[in-house]
Amino acid sequence: MKKPIVVSMVCLIFAVSCKTDKTSEENMEITPPKAAKIAKNLEMHGDTRVDNYYWLNDRENEEVIDYLERENDFYEKMTEHTKAFQKDLFEEMKSRIKEDDESVPYFYNGYYYITRFETGNDYPIYARKKGSLQAEEEILFNVNNMAKDHSYYNLRGINVSPDNKWVAFGVDTVSRRQYKLHVKNLETGEILSETIANTTGGSTWANDSETLFYTRKDPQTLRSNEIFRHKRGTEASSDELIYTEEDETYITYIYKTKSDKYLVIGSNSTLTSEYQILEADNPDGTFKVFQPRERGLEYNISHFGADFYVLTNKDGATNFKLMKTPENKTLKENWKDVIEHRETVLLEDIDIFKDYLVVSERNNGLNKIRIMRWDETDDYYLPFDNETYTAYTIQNREFETDTLRYGYNSLITPASVVDFNMKTRQKTVKKEVEVLGGKFEKDNYESKRIWATAEDGTKIPISLVSRKGIKKDGSNPFLLYAYGSYGSTIDPYFSTVRLSLMDRGFIFAIAHVRGGEYLGRQWYEDGKLLKKKNTFTDFVDASKYVIEEGYTSADHLYASGGSAGGLLMGAIVNMNPELYNGVIASVPFVDVVTTMLDDTIPLTTGEYDEWGNPNEKDYYEYIKSYSPYDNVKKQEYPNLLVTTGLHDSQVQYWEPAKWVAKLREMKTDKNKLLLQTNMDAGHGGASGRFEALKEVAMDYAFILDLENIKE
Repeated sequence: MKKPIVVSMVCLIFAVSCKTDKTSEENMEITPPKAAKIAKNLEMHGDTRVDNYYWLNDRENEEVIDYLERENDFYEKMTEHTKAFQKDLFEEMKSRIKEDDESVPYFYNGYYYITRFETGNDYPIYARKKGSLQAEEEILFNVNNMAKDHSYYNLRGINVSPDNKWVAFGVDTVSRRQYKLHVKNLETGEILSETIANTTGGSTWANDSETLFYTRKDPQTLRSNEIFRHKRGTEASSDELIYTEEDETYITYIYKTKSDKYLVIGSNSTLTSEYQILEADNPDGTFKVFQPRERGLEYNISHFGADFYVLTNKDGATNFKLMKTPENKTLKENWKDVIEHRETVLLEDIDIFKDYLVVSERNNGLNKIRIMRWDETDDYYLPFDNETYTAYTIQNREFETDTLRYGYNSLITPASVVDFNMKTRQKTVKKEVEVLGGKFEKDNYESKRIWATAEDGTKIPISLVSRKGIKKDGSNPFLLYAYGSYGSTIDPYFSTVRLSLMDRGFIFAIAHVRGGEYLGRQWYEDGKLLKKKNTFTDFVDASKYVIEEGYTSADHLYASGGSAGGLLMGAIVNMNPELYNGVIASVPFVDVVTTMLDDTIPLTTGEYDEWGNPNEKDYYEYIKSYSPYDNVKKQEYPNLLVTTGLHDSQVQYWEPAKWVAKLREMKTDKNKLLLQTNMDAGHGGASGRFEALKEVAMDYAFILDLENIKE
């Protein structure tokens, strides 16, 4: 079962690292900011923690803003000598991107839908063509025009009504993931006056094209907790609240089945699922619980014909199995096995077609796509020929088709979109991302998977890529990335921006540490709660392995991670700072104890099943033993670049700000420690494809400068 991806792609791209560098003469006179120390005693379970920088958690305090701006000024001065290089890197990375580009069209409900970019513009244009790709183009949204007066702009949740006349969409101009929901008339181009605030941005039309369902967030915690029913053309104040998720450890949401027959309200915590269903032709009806929640029972539902297909861990199916049940008998006692549980195969997702069932699996860490005919006359897997690839199904909205669309890329292969005829087994590559500039040749690079041994004997897979001809003499700069939480798997993926490192001699690798699901659901279970430290020790052992094998050395090894991966970075620099020349921690979750004790902070209560509830003494003590902020001590630390966003809703800006302040106080070295706060953005960084590249260029210039690479 797929887990929410809580880390954004921008975090993944930005998660870069740094290197040991004695402070240069030009920077000797620059004094780092010093945050005031105001002791606050935090007591729990008879234990008292003294937090000298707790005061930084007030973004309305002018002194807080002043401190963040002084840190930004310090960052600018310390990196002034790299500004020209940053600009060159930005132009280099931008030059590889085809500016005038568009997605592969997909067909749904009578229209082909296309997303395209135009030269010089940061934001997409969403369009459609009726019936044929030769038809006249209809612009749904030109986001460039909509975003021109905003420093941050994110449009999401585009949702066209069944009659194709209306489109609902969400807009966030703050980067706090609180979207205003709007409705546009596609016949006149008018955006209706009704505006619905504080939503997730997504919505679902009933089949009448008049009734719109959406999810609102708690304004304080930002937990998605309420489902409303809205009638097009009416004010939001008259919307009907139809469901409230009272359990603070759950979020709720609503969607429509691929069959278009049912509206579904979902409620999920880390360990438990529950769904409610209502026929989409009867939007004013009452939702019925599919299977009541039972702690530890996870399931997803898909509708086809007269049945629901249920992806579940029922009966101890740790890696999940597929079951089905009649649509009028949905309780679990009616569920029957379709694909039985397998100890070595993680069942991640399914796609249903009229004649085929397509199953997304993971075996020994590798993506597998299995194609099965309902009449059992065919059952086979798509062939993939290496160990560092990513494959996934996409945009399969139509039932009555023999064509499966999937995406594919690897560490050395640009992303492609493939249409595969499940009957004839012929594939057509509809598009492969072009790498412009004339310098990229796939054959100049090599990738492989290697295995480190953890301290408890567990084998830790590492996906690695570099230019060909790298010598294992310990001299190579090496960037090791990981995430390792929520069961989110970071598969090997191609990156055009990463070429700017590899073409300058870097090796890049992903450590598939416990806490993700790379090697199945147990891999996740062994990296959470009271086993969370496995995530950190796995990364350390992977680092030791690449040093021992001669891929790099401690003088040239860099680590990076963002969000929960930033927690990983904070933990490893406390545990084994000597292994790394530098670390970049992007929007890092580093003040774990204090955050998990504050149930007013967004997402806290829903995280108890991931980290544990520190209101319970055992969890409090365990979390405190690894929380990066609580474990900063007097020792040498690697060069550190820490990034955050003032409006971050996932990891509040004050966590990295406090961490940096405490590191400045405690560390005994003269290595670089920089905090860069985007005062306009949140968890995902800057909006717009080119603005995001500027942030990558900043990070890359920092690393390359520490490697003494100047161009």
